[in-house]
Amino acid sequence: MKKTQKLEAVLWSIALPGFGQLLNGQLLKGIIFILLEFMINVMSSFNQAIMFSFLGKITEAGRAIDYQWLMFYPCVYMYAMYDAYKFAEGENPQLSFLPFAFGAYFVTIGLMYSPNLFFGISFGPIWLPMLSLIPGLVIGFIIRYLLMKSISKFKNQ
Repeated sequence: MKKTQKLEAVLWSIALPGFGQLLNGQLLKGIIFILLEFMINVMSSFNQAIMFSFLGKITEAGRAIDYQWLMFYPCVYMYAMYDAYKFAEGENPQLSFLPFAFGAYFVTIGLMYSPNLFFGISFGPIWLPMLSLIPGLVIGFIIRYLLMKSISKFKNQ
């Protein structure tokens, strides 16, 4: 059986956590991720908040969300993507987990601060965490780059 390429596994994991694992042939792990995603999604009313956010009803999105449940989502989501990436076909670059981990961390922080106003604007529980992913990934890639440079320098001495 031909293994899934890394980009394909990550993109299917973005669509739904667990799909990348299913493509990689890890059925039990994929089913567990899908069940976790479904449970967190239902218990947090995540889809309702997404719908309200896309309709511009940010206040209603904030009221619909159960933050206690949604706080689990960034880590499950980003870990499922990393896991699908890690076990797909191709080389696993050293420290490749860092952008995924920092992405999860920053999305969680964005979720915590989402009830606040920024420059008089409420981004809500969907848009602020999504926007927070960008600096999380950037910082993760920068830290990975700096660590790789340090490791390389240390090995050359």
